[in-house]
Amino acid sequence: MKKLAVMIALASVLAGCDNASAPLSFTPEMASFSNEFDFDPLRGPVKDFTQTLFNEKGEVSKRVTGTLSAEGCFDKLELHDLDANTGVALVLDANFYLDAETQQQKIKLQGKCQLAELPSAGVTWDTDDKGFIVSAHGKEMEVNYRYDADGYPLGKTTKAGGQQLSVAATPSKDKRKKLDYSAVSLLNEKQLGTVQQRCEYDGYDNPVSCDLSIKDESVKPAVERKFTIKNSIDYY
Repeated sequence: MKKLAVMIALASVLAGCDNASAPLSFTPEMASFSNEFDFDPLRGPVKDFTQTLFNEKGEVSKRVTGTLSAEGCFDKLELHDLDANTGVALVLDANFYLDAETQQQKIKLQGKCQLAELPSAGVTWDTDDKGFIVSAHGKEMEVNYRYDADGYPLGKTTKAGGQQLSVAATPSKDKRKKLDYSAVSLLNEKQLGTVQQRCEYDGYDNPVSCDLSIKDESVKPAVERKFTIKNSIDYY
C-alpha cells in the first residue's frame, strides 16, 4: 500500500509538471488578426516577426511583418501580396491604425488594440467576452470566425451576395504543433480546395519554417501548388 501511495504521489507531481509546461495559448489579438489578415498566428512574448511565403521557384509571393508591444498589441503590421501587387502598412496611433504612407485613419480600434471598425468599407467587428473577434458585419456581408480552446483560429465563414465561402482548419492533435494543419475551403457547400501544412518549431512552439501544399479543385484537373514559409521571430 505504501508503494502504491508513493507511485500515486509521483504521478501527481509529474502531472503537475506537464501542466506547468503546457504550451501558451494564442492571445485574442494575435488570433483575431491572423484570422482576419490571413497569416499564421504566433504565441509567446513576440516582439517582431516576418513571415515570408516562397513559391516553388523560390520567389517571394507574400510577406507579413509585425511589431508588437510587450502587452501583445500590434504597433505595426505590414501586408504585401507580391503576386497581386498589393500592400499596406498599418501603424498604431491611439485608437486607430493609420496608413503609414498617407497617415489616413484606416481601422478604428476597441479597447487597447482590438479591431472595431473599417470605416471606408462600413465594416464593424464584434468580440466575445474573451476579446476574440467572432463576427464582422457590413452592408451586404457577414463573417463568422472560429477558434479552438487554445485560441487557435479554425477559420471563418463569409456570406455575401447570396454566396457563402467557408474555410475550416483542423490543427494537429499535438498542442505544440498547431500550425501542422489541414484545411478545406467550400463555396456554397461545394469543395474548392484543400490545404496541408507541416512545420519545424522553436522553443516557444512557433513555426520557424513550413511546407505548404494548396490544391485548387475549382479547375479540372485539379492543380496543386507547393510553397515554403520562413519565419523570423524576435522575442521580449
